[in-house]
Amino acid sequence: MSGGGRETGEPETSTAPYVRYEVANGFATLTLDSPHNRNALSSRLVNELLQGLDDAAADPAVRGIVLAHTGNTFCAGADLSEASNADPAVAADERTRVMIGVLRRLVETPKPIVARIDGNVRAGGMGIVAACDIVVAGPGSSFALTEVRIGLAPFMISLTLLPRLSPRAASRYYLTGEKFGADVAEQIGLVTVTADDPVAEVARLCAELRKGSPQGLAEAKRLVNAAILAEFDSSAEELAKRSASFFGTPEVHEGMAAFLQRRPPSWAE
Repeated sequence: MSGGGRETGEPETSTAPYVRYEVANGFATLTLDSPHNRNALSSRLVNELLQGLDDAAADPAVRGIVLAHTGNTFCAGADLSEASNADPAVAADERTRVMIGVLRRLVETPKPIVARIDGNVRAGGMGIVAACDIVVAGPGSSFALTEVRIGLAPFMISLTLLPRLSPRAASRYYLTGEKFGADVAEQIGLVTVTADDPVAEVARLCAELRKGSPQGLAEAKRLVNAAILAEFDSSAEELAKRSASFFGTPEVHEGMAAFLQRRPPSWAE
């Protein structure tokens, strides 16, 4: 979904929701609508997203959830601006734990979650895509894991990405940071299906999901995601510590400065 959101640059003091919640035909649609920061995971957006997931899970009239977006970016990852004046280590630890919470909630929610994407997906947004049960990507979609280019690695989002991606694809895109399109995303397992009209394809898939019983859908999702949740239990804490430990290092300082200044980092010159 694209268009229809607030204009980029609109003040963050707006009272309009960052995640719009609508129920129709048995499905709750949660639309990320914070285009001023490319739907980055600000504390406000995260809180509204988690509340929307809880509301949908608790509503017996809701059979499943569609996760959509306005603007040309599905999600750009963490909102680094919120932590600009905080201690880097503390801010990094908070961001990693927020990401763990969002990813786990998507995987644990007992109703199927269908992502409808027709825009850019970066950083933490990649983990969110991988946490969804079914992903439909339109022709305007692009994907990238660019963490290595700023001195980091895809720590937390690996909890959902690695179970979805083929090993060769994970190795390539984790290491190169290359951008790839919807067709490649489908080939490597990140995306379920590509469609010229993602809205129509999601509507078709939702019609198929409505044929499943609520308890059948919940148990089927539980079976599919059991190994992912086990990995959360065994690895999330260690990954959080590793992730936080890298923020504040000289390479990350250089990588982020280079990104903001639109220049190559020192190791790429």
